[in-house]
Amino acid sequence: MKTIFNAIAKYFKKLDKLLLLAVSLCTALGVALLYSLGKTDYLHPDTFRTQLFSMLAGLAVSLFIAAFDYKKISKLWFLYVPVAIVPVILTFTSMGVGVSGTDDIAWLKLGPITFQPAEILKIAFLLSFSYHLYKVKDSMNNLINTLLLCLHGAVPVAIVMKQGDHGTALVFLVMFLVMIYSAGISIGYILLAVIAIPPALFFAWKYLLGSVHKERILILFNPGSDPEGIEWQQDLGLNLLASGGITGNGLCNDNYHEVPEMHNDFIFSYVGYVFGFAGCVALIALMAYICIKIIADSRKTREELGKNICMGAFAMIFAHCVMNIGMALKILPVIGVPFPFVSAGGTALLSMYVMMGFVLSTRVHNEKVYRMFEWEK
Repeated sequence: MKTIFNAIAKYFKKLDKLLLLAVSLCTALGVALLYSLGKTDYLHPDTFRTQLFSMLAGLAVSLFIAAFDYKKISKLWFLYVPVAIVPVILTFTSMGVGVSGTDDIAWLKLGPITFQPAEILKIAFLLSFSYHLYKVKDSMNNLINTLLLCLHGAVPVAIVMKQGDHGTALVFLVMFLVMIYSAGISIGYILLAVIAIPPALFFAWKYLLGSVHKERILILFNPGSDPEGIEWQQDLGLNLLASGGITGNGLCNDNYHEVPEMHNDFIFSYVGYVFGFAGCVALIALMAYICIKIIADSRKTREELGKNICMGAFAMIFAHCVMNIGMALKILPVIGVPFPFVSAGGTALLSMYVMMGFVLSTRVHNEKVYRMFEWEK
């Protein structure tokens, strides 16, 4: 029994408690914002309850995952990758549904539960691609290995693009680019990629993007040309954000104009309304701290696999933050990317906490002599 208590004590000593606290503060802010929107009758109270439950479950899951060695879990890609891909493929059948405020079919409805399988795919990609990079570390710049790595990154991007979820596809792309660069891809391949950007953008514009997506991009270069159409949602979001002034109007204040998806894609606008400019800066600072802390943890890991996982998690959070804030500020098109740990969405929140569990595991298990569930006799 003493050995067990010593192992638990050592686990909590090595746990990155500051990172977990920062993430919890972000989630608590999101729960408070959804409670406020529920009190003003914008949202059904069930949304707040779902978010609160997801937060508590996510904390428990992240602590549980952190207790296991991420290296052993990553090796089981042949189990978790099919589990992640099959639900995504099912969205292309009659089981796939859309949700209010979106123009893509990227959700599954199983009885009373509706969830987005791509969130599970993010975790599977994070682990499997990290392990792939780790296995070919010494020969990743071999042409065959590089092509296989690119194929590995292209599969989730292509599947999610086919769903019509361009925002999530971009998140996968950012994860791939950050992780392969961090792992040490040759400068020659980087230069080839830079050269390939113009034709790739032309191809995407010509064959991949729909007319609505093109209009959302073009409107950024011609603001004010369609205030009653494409610009309407972003203009409402900007006005809501600006109406908070410096210090905001406080929680549960219903003297606001509604913005479609204010609880999700445009939650940053509501942060501005409730807490003002000061609150927005504080939230950005908190997210920057989380990103920097993850990068710091990546440098403390003793092998490449843990570093890959941390850099992939950083890329995921960073991409979500930049795209979500960019939408709210009308400097990026509306592409349906939620704010990490703050926006409503039980599946997205749980997947973020699962990801954080693996980040915490890289810190806890960075010594070969220590395993939470393998005590020395």
